Amino acid sequence: MSATAGSAPLVQAHDLAKTFDVSPPWLNRVLEGKPRLLLNAVDGVSFDIEKGQTLALVGESGCGKSTVAKLLVGLYRPTRGGLTFDGQDAHAAFKTAEGRKLRRRIQMIFQDPYASLNPRWIVEDIVGEPLKEHGIVTNEAELEERVGGLLKSVGLSPLDMAKYPHQFSGGQRQRISIARALATQPEFLVCDEPTSALDVSVQAQVLNIMKDLQRQHGLTYLFISHNLAVVRHVSDQVGVMYLGRLVELAGKHHLFDNPRHPYTRMLLDAIPKMHDTGRARTPVQGEVPNPLNPPTGCTFHPRCPHANARCKAERPALLTFQGVKVACHAVEEGRI
Repeated sequence: MSATAGSAPLVQAHDLAKTFDVSPPWLNRVLEGKPRLLLNAVDGVSFDIEKGQTLALVGESGCGKSTVAKLLVGLYRPTRGGLTFDGQDAHAAFKTAEGRKLRRRIQMIFQDPYASLNPRWIVEDIVGEPLKEHGIVTNEAELEERVGGLLKSVGLSPLDMAKYPHQFSGGQRQRISIARALATQPEFLVCDEPTSALDVSVQAQVLNIMKDLQRQHGLTYLFISHNLAVVRHVSDQVGVMYLGRLVELAGKHHLFDNPRHPYTRMLLDAIPKMHDTGRARTPVQGEVPNPLNPPTGCTFHPRCPHANARCKAERPALLTFQGVKVACHAVEEGRI
């Protein structure tokens, strides 16, 4: 959906890139005569998220989704490009005294609720830490009241404050993670596969809580997942990533009803469909190439049924076709 006239999107990522040096130690390289190894985990990703909307990023494991998440919250510095949040350069602000205020407005929910909560702390300390760190509460009574309210907002009881993480189920632990993320009253939540470690029935409960909280507080989400059924439930826009790049960016209904990029089609064809129970579903063809040595041109061309000589030689740009952004020579040339 478009922003109100004259207002910019809340979140604007432009040409975000992150390269990791994964070379062996210097002495090994000298003795064995090996060059440095650079991994382009994210390579020129751009998108906007309007206030109150959800952008979902999907793709196979290793495509760079989680690296994008960490770039957005300031856990990584970008090698190239940047992030504009509410009109200001976020990565420049993170390094200044103003960065503290910005971090209150941007929070993250991590993938594994078993690893992201300190097992030695009770829930009151876990959820209350951001409140104390940012000086939001000044005394113990205020802290208990705020933590109790946050726990109630995610469907837990204020009595749970005195318990340790091991006393909760996976779904309850993820609710505690959400309560902690909400403690600073953020405007933008980066959700890195927040339901992938949970049972399917529990996933639905956690997703419904997140949607309710979004409606109540006007939250903006970046939602990372490899589960397209989850993405269809929560998103307004969907970005499909492949080897560190966006290959398609479209509204949810456009993407699921009329996918343009061959990779998006491949992902959607692999989903089991209730009304096609007799038809064998198409598995995702081929293997993801080695990201340390990606194919030339379009990195998807070794797996693509529509690839030609241009695809093997020239990297496609993310261009707009009928309101959908697609990086594909075959779409551009009208071959599919």
